[in-house]
Amino acid sequence: MKNELLIKALTKFLLGVSILCAAIFGAAGSLGYWNGWVLMAALFIPMAIMGVVLLVKEPELLRKRLNAKEKDAKQGGVVKASGQLFIVAFVLSGLGWRFGWYMLPRWVVAIAVVLFLLAYLMYAEVLRENSYLSRTIEVTEEQKVIDTGLYAIVRHPMYSATIVLFITMPMILGSPIATAIMLLYIPLIVRRIHLEEKLLERELKGYSDYKHKVRYRLFPYIW
Repeated sequence: MKNELLIKALTKFLLGVSILCAAIFGAAGSLGYWNGWVLMAALFIPMAIMGVVLLVKEPELLRKRLNAKEKDAKQGGVVKASGQLFIVAFVLSGLGWRFGWYMLPRWVVAIAVVLFLLAYLMYAEVLRENSYLSRTIEVTEEQKVIDTGLYAIVRHPMYSATIVLFITMPMILGSPIATAIMLLYIPLIVRRIHLEEKLLERELKGYSDYKHKVRYRLFPYIW
């Protein structure tokens, strides 16, 4: 079973690397687009490390994270729109470098890299705290409400981390246009959260009480 999981994880990893390379460097028309290499390293090195750790310590969680097919059509639409948004942002970033559009200064890129890595650490902490997290929205028979760690601060810390991750990616690529476009990810996440919480209130015992206990969904004192 672990060999099958390893093959599936490695296949998806290499597919992700290939798609990102094609979108960024294909649009840039050159492998000399240094921002692209910075993003590749910041994204895929931690991802590979996390994948190995999950394979060894939490193979079932890794299996859940690899399953990205949503059963609910509305959630599937959110996921599809997010993927399309990614491609547009990456391609625009590459085109910006190719045609000499305004690029963010290096100090902004450096800050974005730091924020990206901090968000990735937060992402890893959420996975450590909540072993029920799957890529799709579902409630398993043995699932219980997690209200410790970051879940004691906001109800969806995973989405908090991904918002920072996704907005800083086009910043690392140096593209203000792509960064502005990636802000559209926020309403998509808000839509996903509304749909997810309806399901959790309906099917996960204790979630309604948890909502009253932890008021904020994504960011304390904001929303």
